[in-house]
Amino acid sequence: MISDQLIDERQAAAILGTSTQTLSNWRSTGRYHLPFVKVGRLVRYRQRDIEKFIADNTVGSGRE
Repeated sequence: MISDQLIDERQAAAILGTSTQTLSNWRSTGRYHLPFVKVGRLVRYRQRDIEKFIADNTVGSGRE
C-alpha cells in the first residue's frame, strides 16, 4: 500500500536496514536519490518514496 505518510529518519532507517547516520550521509553527498522533506530542522521521508527507492534498487538474481 502506497502512502504519503511522513516518517522520521529512525523509521526510514529501520525500513531500509541502515542507520540514521547513513541516511544523513546519503543526503549530504547525493549518493542516492532518496527524496526527503525538511520541516524546520527535522528531516522526514514519504513512505511512498521509501517504497519506490526499495523497488528501484531491487536487483534480480539474473537467472531466467
